[in-house]
Amino acid sequence: MALRLRSLRSLRSARTVLAVLLFAPALAFAQSHNGTVGATVSANAPLRVCADPNDLPYSNRAEQGFENKLAQMLAQALGKQVQFVWQIQGAKFLRDLYAGQCDVVMGLPTADHAYGVLTTDPYYRSAYVLVYRADAPYRLKSLDDSRLHTLRIGVHSVGADDAYLPTGTALARRGITSNVRNYKLFEDYYKRANPSSNLINAVADGDIDVALAWGPLAGYFATREPVKLTVVPLTHTHTVLPFQFSISMAVRHGDSALRDKLNAFLASHHAAIHTLLADYGVPQLQLNEVSPGTETVTEVRSAHNP
Repeated sequence: MALRLRSLRSLRSARTVLAVLLFAPALAFAQSHNGTVGATVSANAPLRVCADPNDLPYSNRAEQGFENKLAQMLAQALGKQVQFVWQIQGAKFLRDLYAGQCDVVMGLPTADHAYGVLTTDPYYRSAYVLVYRADAPYRLKSLDDSRLHTLRIGVHSVGADDAYLPTGTALARRGITSNVRNYKLFEDYYKRANPSSNLINAVADGDIDVALAWGPLAGYFATREPVKLTVVPLTHTHTVLPFQFSISMAVRHGDSALRDKLNAFLASHHAAIHTLLADYGVPQLQLNEVSPGTETVTEVRSAHNP
């Protein structure tokens, strides 16, 4: 969030989609296309940013997401106006970037050439997390806690075949399956705001005992529930798929001039960006932090577009 899990197991989940994260459909599309260099952006042209119109905490049409705010900061630093190019996270999301309809994607896993784009230096690193009610009679810290075999667990899945994100795979390899419930990452996208909040809502409502979710998403929605929730980053969990990812901005392949300007912005606005993310509840890890070793994966699964 549509995605070759085996290759992404060495990269990430995005985002969201992030099947490894939240950019799942977008990443698969990007991997199958060669990026093209668009025309040079004139000095007076707006900064055109690819953004999802209904994907908080990242972005929405009301420009309430942290990627909306970050894009506004960036445009101001470049002496430009920001113009959002709205596109649903899916197979077409990066197509606008390749076609020159927009100039920047605000959040992709850090890895030059992995998606046919150029990524900047990372501006944050986060992890999957455990989420449970603060008044629960347990304090979970790891996927190896024996209580997870009996607690009601929720995970996000994508696509018609309920393909798991890394969380479901990690649980399955621990023999935890019968008590796991799938929540579609983009369920009712056209009918309700913030469709990915469904998993965190379920914890607050008592429908499940614990959720495993991508940190930025979980941290944001956890602070907006009527009950207090505990969010525990899984930073030392041995898993099949990566549970931590560094996130960067991305430009068209070959547009190194713009990429260099973005890197300069990220370096000079590090403190402000950290504060922005903290305001949105994003669990932030050290950018140079190394994930635990991963297990060997032999199977290949795919997640389809929502």
